[in-house]
Amino acid sequence: MLTAFQIVISCLVAFFAVKWVYFKVLKVAANNRIVDVPNSRKLQKRPVPLLGGIAVFFGLIAGVLAGSSCSFLLTDDPHLSLGPVICAVVIMIYTGALDDVEGLSPWIRILIEILTILALVFASGSCIDSFHGLWGIDSFSWWLAVPLTVFAGVGIINAINMIDGVNGLCSGLCIVSSLIFGSMFLKVGELPNAVLAFSLAAATVPFIFHNVFGRKSKMFLGDAGTLMVGMIMTWFTISFLRSDSSVMLFAAQQRLNMIAMTLAILSVPVFDTLRVMAQRMYHGKSPFRPDRTHLHHVFVRAGVSHSVTTLLEILINLAIVLVWVIFAKLGSGLDVQLYAVVISSVLLVWGVYFFFRWHERHHTPFMHKLAKFGIKSHLGHTETWQRLETWLDLPVAEEEFEGIDAVEQDRKAVYEFMKGKAEVFVNDVKERCGAGEDSVGKILADGISSGAVKVVLRDSEGRPEIVTLNEE
Repeated sequence: MLTAFQIVISCLVAFFAVKWVYFKVLKVAANNRIVDVPNSRKLQKRPVPLLGGIAVFFGLIAGVLAGSSCSFLLTDDPHLSLGPVICAVVIMIYTGALDDVEGLSPWIRILIEILTILALVFASGSCIDSFHGLWGIDSFSWWLAVPLTVFAGVGIINAINMIDGVNGLCSGLCIVSSLIFGSMFLKVGELPNAVLAFSLAAATVPFIFHNVFGRKSKMFLGDAGTLMVGMIMTWFTISFLRSDSSVMLFAAQQRLNMIAMTLAILSVPVFDTLRVMAQRMYHGKSPFRPDRTHLHHVFVRAGVSHSVTTLLEILINLAIVLVWVIFAKLGSGLDVQLYAVVISSVLLVWGVYFFFRWHERHHTPFMHKLAKFGIKSHLGHTETWQRLETWLDLPVAEEEFEGIDAVEQDRKAVYEFMKGKAEVFVNDVKERCGAGEDSVGKILADGISSGAVKVVLRDSEGRPEIVTLNEE
C-alpha cells in the first residue's frame, strides 16, 4: 500500500510540475531563439523551440524528490541509491543544452558520455558484469565489464538521440520503455528505480501532448532531453543486468533472459540506429552525419503523418517485446529468447525499412496506394484535433501574419504540404494544403518547369497526377 502511494505521489508531482513549467520554458526558448530551424533533412515546417527536455527534467526531479521524501517520512529509508544516476543525468542535460544552443562536435559529446558512464559505474559500484548463464557465461572481470558497460551505454544514448525525428516518437518510446522497466522494478521491490521510471513516464506525458497536438505550443526534446532519456535507459539496463540485481535473481528463478528483454524494450532505437550507422559507413560517410535514412523517414515519405508514424514504431517495438514474452512463457532457453528478439527486430525494424524503401524507389502501384492511404492519416484538419490544438495553444500569444505576401504564402503552403513525402496526389495537394485550387495548379506548373517538382505519374490525358519535390 505504501509503495503504491509513493509511486502515485511521484507521478502526480512529476506530471503537474511539467504542466506548470512547460510554458515558462517555452517562452525562454522562443525569446532567445533556441529553436530547431527547418532544413533539407528535417521534417518540421517551421522553427520549433528545443528546450522540451528541460521541462521534462524539472518534472522528473520533482517526482523523484517527492517519492524520496515519502520514502523517508513513511519508512525512514530515503532513495540514496539514485544519487549517482541523478548526477549523471544532470551532466547529460547540461551537455545536451550546450549542443542545442552552441553545437558540439559528435566526438566531444561521445567523450563526455564515456566519462559520465565511467563515473556512474564507479560511483554506483554497478555495471554489466554477468550474462547470468547465457551461453554458459556467468560473472566476469570488471576489466571486461566496464568497457562493455561503456560501449552499451554510449550505444543506447546515441540510439535514443538519433531516433528523435518525428513528433512524439522519442517521448512515446520513452513512456513505453519506462513503464515496462518500472513495472519490473516494482515487481522485484527495487522501489528507487521504480520511482525514477514512473516519474520519467509521468513527466513526459504533458510534453508529448504539446509535441504531437500543439502548434504554437510545440517544443522538441532537443539533445538535452534525448541525452537525459538515454542516460536513464542506460542506468535501467545496468540495474537489470548487474550481477547482484534483484531483477536477475527473479529472472534466474523464472528462466527469463533479461538481456533479451532489455534489447526488446529498446529494439526500435537500437536496431534502427545500427542499420543507419552501418549504411553511412558503407557509403564512406561519418556514422554521426545526419541524413534521412531512419525508419520514420520512409513512413513520412509514404505520406504517413507524424502521429501515425510514431504509433506504428511504438507498435513495432511492442510486437518485439511480445515475441520475447511468448518465447519466455513457452519456457525457451536463454539463448533462444535472445535469438528470437534479434530475428524479430531484424525482420520488423530492418525489414519494414527496406520493404518501404524498395517500393519508394520504384514508384510501384503499392507505393501509390500508400500515398493515398497516408494522406488519410493526417488528422490535423479534423474538428476534434483543431479543438485540442486550440486548447493546448491557449497560453501562447497570437502570431502576427502582417506583411506576408498572399502568393508566397500559398507557395509555402504547397511546398510544406509536399515536404518529406515520396509521392503526393495532385488532388490531395489542392484539397488539403490550404491554398486555393487555381494557385496550387500554377505553383505546381511553375515547380515542374523549374525542376523543383518532379512528376511521378501522369493521367491518361497527360496531366500530372502524382508529384514529388525534387531533392536531387
